[in-house]
Amino acid sequence: MVAIPFNTPLVLALALSLHGLRKRSLSPSGAVAAFIVGYTTLSVRLRTFGIALIVFYLVGSRATKVGKALKNQLEEGHQAAGYRNAAQVLCNSLSAAVAALLWSALYEPGSWQSRWLGAAHVDEHLGAQRIPYDFEQWCPSLPRLLPSPSIKIVLNTILTFTIVRHFACCLGDTLASELGILSSSPPILITTLKPVPPGTNGGLSAVGTLSSLMGGLVMGVTIAISLIVQSTACRTVWTDILFPLALWGTLAGGLGSLLDSLLGATLQCTRFLNSSKRILTDEAGTPPPGADVKVVSGYDILTNNQVNLLSSIITAAVLGMIA
Repeated sequence: MVAIPFNTPLVLALALSLHGLRKRSLSPSGAVAAFIVGYTTLSVRLRTFGIALIVFYLVGSRATKVGKALKNQLEEGHQAAGYRNAAQVLCNSLSAAVAALLWSALYEPGSWQSRWLGAAHVDEHLGAQRIPYDFEQWCPSLPRLLPSPSIKIVLNTILTFTIVRHFACCLGDTLASELGILSSSPPILITTLKPVPPGTNGGLSAVGTLSSLMGGLVMGVTIAISLIVQSTACRTVWTDILFPLALWGTLAGGLGSLLDSLLGATLQCTRFLNSSKRILTDEAGTPPPGADVKVVSGYDILTNNQVNLLSSIITAAVLGMIA
């Protein structure tokens, strides 16, 4: 296998963050957070982590731009072209970055992640030795396909599939939110099944639901192909990699979107400004005194970023137990 120069992840992470800043898909703080997460993820020897991040970023950013004009009409305070700050970047990538750090700490002895986390004795806490990953012998796959797996292979599988579930959930939810608003019919609230204004947290539409499933499928297939290309062991059992990952990715995309909708409809307050006939987003701030505001759904407990983070963690955990 051809070794990738040390500075390549650094250059790629810098290029992606500057691209987002230039295209106004990232704020300055979002670009800094994207660079840190990008470098952490792209520097992992198993390229699946970095490839998944790049595909999620590119597809999600493109989808955000598709309905930009319509969202500006329907949502008060909508950030043009998805101007994401550091909090939004971290809520969509934190668990994946942690998984990448742990993978490198366990399977790349001598890497900066291993040296950094070695001080915390991560391997001792997890009950595993830091042994180099063997691309010729190991292939992440469903637990049922592993004959009497050792702890080092089980942990590798868990960390790799965390990436599948996380990015499939996040991309599925992103596509559902950004493309679902293009539906010709009004969405229905997941808790009451009654029509609500477009942009309502917890609103469901056929376009949004199909988009979430497609987003999960895209991530599942992307991750499967990256494993098959890089690992000799994966190529010998490629059907056991491609089809299960496509299925789990699709499920994660759909489940993550539904869970996000449920949390948004109950724990996130959606307000409607009657004077402008638009939804008030988190970025809109507090409406002026005397404004004619109607509460469409939910309680003011969580922000949109917190809902996204919570739904991705729960989806990864639930599908992990099922798998």
